[in-house]
Amino acid sequence: MAKLYFHYSTMNAGKSTVLLQASHNYRENHMETYLLTARLDDRAGTGRIASRIGIGQDADTFAEGDDLFQRIKQRLDRGPVAAVFVDEAQFLSPDQVWQLACVVDDLRVPVLAYGLRVDFQGKLFPGSATLLALADEMREVRTICHCGKKATMVVRQDDQGRVVTDGNQVQIGGNETYVSLCRRHWREAVGQAAES
Repeated sequence: MAKLYFHYSTMNAGKSTVLLQASHNYRENHMETYLLTARLDDRAGTGRIASRIGIGQDADTFAEGDDLFQRIKQRLDRGPVAAVFVDEAQFLSPDQVWQLACVVDDLRVPVLAYGLRVDFQGKLFPGSATLLALADEMREVRTICHCGKKATMVVRQDDQGRVVTDGNQVQIGGNETYVSLCRRHWREAVGQAAES
């Protein structure tokens, strides 16, 4: 039975690595997969899903306004697909998440979405919020804060390493821009620590 899965975490937890490994497992068993990633995140090159540990694979891209149900249906017209994998799922619009749910329900193809849960201000991305509402199964990909506790938040830093608390929700970057922290250390970093 096909399901919509949401694998979520903070930055640098290995979501893309997990996605690429899962896709490889399907392909190793002679089952085709269809990979999608956000067009606006071109850190690994346009149309490429890559991991910090050095593995990568080409993928189709999606942008705001793309109809993912129709895109996946057209891909299925060319041949069977055992699963659809979506990287950078936080950049999906709510409508696109519903389209992925329809892929699961109407085309009976599993969709595995991987993305951030919250932004640098501790707010849900619209795509992530809709995935949290609609996903049949959710799985956290864990990473740790510098203190050893589970990291659930992320701070954005400027070029000098100072924490930034204002700005657009979306700013593409990696380790040079974002640091994953536990909630306590995130609160300290953004100036929300409790008064003693």
